[in-house]
Amino acid sequence: MDSSSLARPADLDVVRDSYDRVADSYVQLLETTGMADVRQDPWLKAAIDTFADAVRDLGPVLDVGCGPGAVTAYLHERGVDISGVDLSPRMIEHARRRHPRCAFSVGSSTDLDLEPGCLGGVLGWWSLFNLPRDVLPTVLATFRDALVPGGQAIIATHVGDDDAVRTEAYGGVPVQWTTYQWRPEQLTALVERAGLRPVAELRMPARGPYGPGVVLVAQREA
Repeated sequence: MDSSSLARPADLDVVRDSYDRVADSYVQLLETTGMADVRQDPWLKAAIDTFADAVRDLGPVLDVGCGPGAVTAYLHERGVDISGVDLSPRMIEHARRRHPRCAFSVGSSTDLDLEPGCLGGVLGWWSLFNLPRDVLPTVLATFRDALVPGGQAIIATHVGDDDAVRTEAYGGVPVQWTTYQWRPEQLTALVERAGLRPVAELRMPARGPYGPGVVLVAQREA
């Protein structure tokens, strides 16, 4: 797939540079607070565990936007044949250091170059919210094409009516990205138009510094 049809290279460069800058602070927070550890939230853990049980025997799984690999490693522990990909080389350095038993590579969600029917499952776990509104539908269609019949995609993202421009993150590190927020019904409609059938939805209330979120599980039918 031609990534130039999905996102302008300059946009990707800005987002990549921001995540490279923030990676060290983000990992430090992970290691000191356990942030992003799904085992600390019973509902998120249940969602990921159910996804693992559904896709474990269907084929390889890809964690798109894996960051430093926390969820990738958890699914690996659950017996899932999984690898991770992230736009940020610095995030991938941390992922490889923290989880040497898992496979990680640098890459963009807009240019995955996946063979049809090559995956049993795919994750976009709070990792697709930087994709512009005209780009996300094509990425979701890529997920659909890569899944085997019965394969599942699990997508988690921020809920809201407005887009949020970020200028700092994780301890005040300067960044430049936009968080594109979606209403749950909007995300469901996008997933359906991509050719996936929604099978489960979890809505998360705002907690602490984080706004509300949604976890959507969808399946490719035969």
